Amino acid sequence: MTRLFVGLSVGVAALFVLSLLVGPASIAPVDSLAGLFGGGEGPVAMVMREIRLPRAILAAMIGASLGLAGAAMQGYLRNPLAEPGLIGVSGSAALGAVLAIQTGLSAAFALALPLMALAGALGGVLLVLALAGPRGGALVLILAGIAISAMAGALTQLVLNLSQNPFAVNEIVFWMMGSLADRSMTHLWLALPFTLLGWVLLASLGRGLDALTLGEDAAQAMGIDLPRLRLVLILGTACVVGAGTAVAGAIGFVGLVVPHLLRPLVGAQPSRLLPASALGGAAMLLAADLAVRVILPERDLKLGVLTALVGAPLFLHLIYKTRKEMV
Repeated sequence: MTRLFVGLSVGVAALFVLSLLVGPASIAPVDSLAGLFGGGEGPVAMVMREIRLPRAILAAMIGASLGLAGAAMQGYLRNPLAEPGLIGVSGSAALGAVLAIQTGLSAAFALALPLMALAGALGGVLLVLALAGPRGGALVLILAGIAISAMAGALTQLVLNLSQNPFAVNEIVFWMMGSLADRSMTHLWLALPFTLLGWVLLASLGRGLDALTLGEDAAQAMGIDLPRLRLVLILGTACVVGAGTAVAGAIGFVGLVVPHLLRPLVGAQPSRLLPASALGGAAMLLAADLAVRVILPERDLKLGVLTALVGAPLFLHLIYKTRKEMV
């Protein structure tokens, strides 16, 4: 168990350093580190501090958020097919961002897009809470999330359908593919408070999720407040997924695949899977962001496209493997 966490931590650290050293600008590693930690204000220092550093931090932060939220959601629903976007936060955040682009707010104000995305995520989670009710169970939560996701997706498609601005449509489509290119420290500081709050909320769920593996009745007999557990799960997931979607667009499969891969290595214990999935998610997104800079760098391959291309076949393989083991 200790080896797993040490290995994941070393992997995240190595990928983070590589993320700082790899990019379209041909800068020697020594010069890169000097520009990052030195006191100069030249072009190398600007590239390192204003472009590569926030991009690397955001990749690790958003990847950890998606992995952590995916493990928490799968633990609560006791379903390895659950993922963070199930409660409709991703779709609601995307709708807010699309409205910011379509109305021209994002062009008039640089932070309008992530702020509108955060507002959309907040609206989505409030609707989910209202629909699910204070005592609704896992099934009601799933149905409410599916309803909000479907509505947000339909409204997003309606905006695209009625838009008469081809430039806005092009920007919307590319934003929805997910990317960390051109993100700055401003985006990082905007997402950081919500992300940290979400991490604290989700990390506190370990004991309750462990008890839920025995069933809801057993968890209640052990003193677990299930309505409170569900509320903390929804709020924590909304914070991390909403913040990540606001600054990076839609990035899928990280919260679905990473917990599924690591679950056998932690003894299927949710309290251990939470930190392991956070580290695994950070490693996966750092690696994917490195790959988009190396593979077709001149074509601006989108991060969300790559995670889907890698994650979907891998997840299908895991499903096939699990099915064979059950026969």
